[in-house]
Amino acid sequence: MTTFDYAPAPESRAIVDIAPSHGLFIDGEFRPAADEAVFKTVSPASEEVLSEVAQAGAEDVDAAVRAARKAFAGWSALPGAERAKYLFRIARLIQERSRELAVLESLDNGKPIRESRDVDLPLVAAHFFYYAGWADKLPYAGFGPVPRPLGVAGQVIPWNFPLLMLAWKVAPALATGNTVVLKPAETTPLTALLFARICQQAGLPRGVVNILTGDGSSGAELVAHPGVDKVAFTGSTEVGKAIARSVAGSDKRLTLELGGKAANIVFEDAALDQAVEGIVQGIFFNQGHVCCAGSRLLVQESVADEVLAALKERMSTLRVGDPLDKNTDIGAINSAEQLARIRALADAGAAEGAERWSPECELPSQGFWFAPTVFTGVTQAHRIAREEIFGPVLSVLTFRTPQEAVEKANNTPYGLSAGIWTEKGSRILWMANRLRAGVIWSNTFNKFDPTSPFGGYQESGYGREGGRHGLGAYLDV
Repeated sequence: MTTFDYAPAPESRAIVDIAPSHGLFIDGEFRPAADEAVFKTVSPASEEVLSEVAQAGAEDVDAAVRAARKAFAGWSALPGAERAKYLFRIARLIQERSRELAVLESLDNGKPIRESRDVDLPLVAAHFFYYAGWADKLPYAGFGPVPRPLGVAGQVIPWNFPLLMLAWKVAPALATGNTVVLKPAETTPLTALLFARICQQAGLPRGVVNILTGDGSSGAELVAHPGVDKVAFTGSTEVGKAIARSVAGSDKRLTLELGGKAANIVFEDAALDQAVEGIVQGIFFNQGHVCCAGSRLLVQESVADEVLAALKERMSTLRVGDPLDKNTDIGAINSAEQLARIRALADAGAAEGAERWSPECELPSQGFWFAPTVFTGVTQAHRIAREEIFGPVLSVLTFRTPQEAVEKANNTPYGLSAGIWTEKGSRILWMANRLRAGVIWSNTFNKFDPTSPFGGYQESGYGREGGRHGLGAYLDV
C-alpha cells in the first residue's frame, strides 16, 4: 500500500507588510492616542510581537463619536444607490486583497489559513455585497415606507472572527445610513486597521467609519458615550450583561450576541459518517472559538459506541500546528488567558469524574496550544456541560427518546444554536419547534450566509444580525 509522508505547505507572510506601530482611525485618518498610550498585539502561534497599537482613551472615543456625528448628516442624506456604490467598492477591494487579509487574520488570531482564506474572507465580502444590494431598497424591507437611520452606531466585536464580525456590523449600519465607531478586540486589531485603509482606498467619506483599538476600558467608554445612538456587541455573556446595565434607562438601541452551549443531536437513523464530520466541524472549527459551537454532543444511546469510535478515529487525523500551513486543521488558542480558562475547565471535567480523551499529537513548544479533547461519561451537572469553554473541548451525553433529547438540549441558560442529525424530515421539524435556540441546523453545522438571520435567546442575547432582519437593528422603527 502506498503511503505519503506529510509535507508542510506554508502560506507566505511576504504578502503582508505589518507596520511596527498603528494609530487610531478617526475622521478618515490615523492618529496616535491622545495620551500616547499603546499596547502590543502578538501572534498566538509564536508569541511574536506583531505590532504596537494605540490604546484609545476617553478623549479619543469622544473625538471618534464627534467625527461620526458630523459625518452622519451627509452620509444619511445620500440616496441609497450612492451608499451602495461605496459598499460595492469595499466588497470588491476585500476580494482583491483577500489573500493579504487572510494571512494577517491567521497571524493575529491563530486560526488556520484554510479557514481564513476559504470561510472568513468569502463571507466578509459576501456581507458587503449583500447589504450593498439592500441600500436602495430599504422602503421595501418591511420597516415602513420611509425607514430612517438611528445615527451613530458604537460597535464592539470579539477576537474569534475579527474581520467577519466587523462585516456583520459595519455593512448593515452603512447600508441603512448610519455612521460607525468600531472597537475591535485588543488581541486581534490588525485586520480592522487594514479595513480602515480599505475604507480610505474606497474613498469613503471622512468620519463614516472610525476604528478605535484598545482593551475593555475603551469599549466601556464607547458604550457609555452619550453621543452613541446604537450599541451592538458580540462577546461574552458577562460583558453583555454589563453593557445592558450600562445602557438601561437611556434611549440607546442595543443588540447583543453572546455566549452559547449548543447541542449537536445525533439520532440512530442519521448518516453517521456525515454526522461525525458535522461533529468535528461543530466543535473543532476555529479551535472551538465559536459562540455557536456544538460543544455538547447528544447521541442516541443505541449508536453511541459506534459514533464515539468513529469520532475518535477522525480526531486522530486532525493536524494541530502552524496556522499558516495549509494542511493545519486546528490552529493556536488566541491568548494565554483563554488557554488558561480552557485548561481549568478541562481539568474540572476530569476532576468531576468525566473520562477525558485526546488523540496523540505533538504540540509546538512556543505559542498557545490545546489538543482536541472529548469527554465521555458527562452528566448535566458537570461544569463542562453547563459552562461555555470556548475551546476545542467536546462533552458527550446520551439520550434514548426525542423528548429526552429536547429536555437535555434545552437544559442550559443559553439559546444560540443547535444541530439535528436524522433522515426523517418530520423529526427535524418536530425537534426544531421545541428547541430553544435562535439558529437550528439540520444535517449540517456551522453554516453561515449573509441572507440568513443569526441570533439567540436567553443568555445568548437578543436581536438578529444578517439577512433582512439585520437591517432593522439599525433603523428607527
